[in-house]
Amino acid sequence: MSMKNGDDRDSGDNGDNRNVKDTVNIGIIGYGVVGSSVVETIRTNGDAIYSKTGIHINIVAIARKDTSKGAHAGDIPITSDVDSIISNPDIDIIVELVGGGTTAKEIILKAIAGGKHVVTANKALLATHGREIFNATKAAGVELGFEASVGGGIPLINTIKESLVANNITEIAAVINGTSNYILSQMSTSNESYDVSLKKAQDLGYAEADPTFDVEGVDSAHKITILASIAFGAWVDYGKVHTEGITRISAVDIAFAKEQLHHTIKLLAIAKRDEEGSTEVHVHPTLVPNRYILSSVSDAFNAATIKTDKAGTTIYFGRGAGGQPTSSAVVADISAIARNICYGGVGRVSPFGFITERDYRFKGIEETISSFYLRFNVTDASGVLSAISGVLAKHDISIKCAFQRPDPQAAEGVMPLIFLTYSTSGQQIKSAVAEIGKLDIIHSEAVVIRVME
Repeated sequence: MSMKNGDDRDSGDNGDNRNVKDTVNIGIIGYGVVGSSVVETIRTNGDAIYSKTGIHINIVAIARKDTSKGAHAGDIPITSDVDSIISNPDIDIIVELVGGGTTAKEIILKAIAGGKHVVTANKALLATHGREIFNATKAAGVELGFEASVGGGIPLINTIKESLVANNITEIAAVINGTSNYILSQMSTSNESYDVSLKKAQDLGYAEADPTFDVEGVDSAHKITILASIAFGAWVDYGKVHTEGITRISAVDIAFAKEQLHHTIKLLAIAKRDEEGSTEVHVHPTLVPNRYILSSVSDAFNAATIKTDKAGTTIYFGRGAGGQPTSSAVVADISAIARNICYGGVGRVSPFGFITERDYRFKGIEETISSFYLRFNVTDASGVLSAISGVLAKHDISIKCAFQRPDPQAAEGVMPLIFLTYSTSGQQIKSAVAEIGKLDIIHSEAVVIRVME
């Protein structure tokens, strides 16, 4: 398919400062849900793109591993030969949509080394190898677009790099995994268990057969690594990002948060940078006050709040996954790079958002300060409350309130005992919970959830 056939032509003296090209050729590698949606978006909205950019986006070829389903998509040839697309001298932009690690990295680095601009939606790859890829991009003098790697159709990446360029960003808090958010929403609104809500998410296609990356927070950790790195100008080591999932959240926690505290439990990805440059990045369930907009993000939607020194707090909301929202972000990157090619603006914005990387000190989760929700399943007997309170006091943890709440799912003679603490460090909580866990009155591992202030 071609939105415009024919060779590049000189646009003439039309006063728009355009280079000789008004057609940009792309090759797509990966033709799954997102790849096919990108083709469909360019096919149906190509005229709209041209009316806004003055540029025709021409898909030269598509590569996918299995070509048994056909050798063409409309009039676009499909091949299994990835190298033929990367080495094609007529192709300006390589769109990598295969996902995964090793193969995608090889494709991207080979394309960059060959002088091709690259667009990718590969969050896992950028979170783990972003510095290497960004450095290769800078050295080769090409462009890298990765808007679709975080937030689907929500424009977070370019907002941080361009729209908020006049600001120092101090904090990002985001619900950026639709699967986990759907499960928690179902548990809250339908009073369903985790297992029932997960099964429903799988039936609807929101969760994979193996949902580990989503429900254990890995996907969110990949995304917040990218956001924190470009927001703070200091590449975050993904391996240091503290990550907790939602698998231990129960109906008791959901109901207590909602009914007693007027909070909602969300899987939050959080990044903060203080005035001294210390940076913290972590992913975990969080009790969010219902007066905050992040508490109301339901089902498979995503949202993010970004705190800045000049613009204050800005809020972004939308569909964070799916073929069409993700294709919107991919095609936006293609169009932005096409503009830079045709109007002589390549290199106008660093892919990292900063010209040079800034120094920082990374704060571990034990150093972070928060209020905490603690649930212990304890023997229903006298003296239990004082025993646990005594350990918390020993570790200088002040108790805001304590509750006993019946749990129909608990074993006979076992009662959930819930504490809310005042602000304290993660290390104090970790040490206290470890000591409490050795008491004979404890029947299972404690549930520890941070509370958004």
